[in-house]
Amino acid sequence: MTSFFDQSVTDIDGKPLPLSKFRGNVTLAVNVASRCGLTPQYAGLEGLFQRFSSKGLVVLGFPCNQFAGQEPGTESEIKDFCSTRYQVTFPLTSKVDVNGENRHAVYDLLAGEQARFPGDIMWNFEKFVIGRDGEVLARFNPRVTPDSDELVSAVERALG
Repeated sequence: MTSFFDQSVTDIDGKPLPLSKFRGNVTLAVNVASRCGLTPQYAGLEGLFQRFSSKGLVVLGFPCNQFAGQEPGTESEIKDFCSTRYQVTFPLTSKVDVNGENRHAVYDLLAGEQARFPGDIMWNFEKFVIGRDGEVLARFNPRVTPDSDELVSAVERALG
């Protein structure tokens, strides 16, 4: 079976980003949006990244415009918004589809029929914890905040 780290995406600057770059780290994959009621979670995601990056956590944001058009901007606008409004330093990808016919291969692996936690992404800010070996360990609905005990505990377990 294909691992999360066998996938490749395009980063927010339009450059190839092989996820193998993060192999050996725990990754928190999150579909994000700039005009959502949950957008303030960017601050919590950055806080989680700052807190655990030295132990091997990577937060990876996947901008997505599939939920009520809440990520309408260009990649440049998204990057500017995230860095100026929320001081985001974790990596972002170019916009992707997380559901439907054009679902990105990463999201097919995370939520497709053969996934450990199958089912369409419910809304912006759904979260997946991926272990150092590329195995998907946990899935959290959008309302689970980055600083929730449930998510922090899952990250800490994955980090060992």
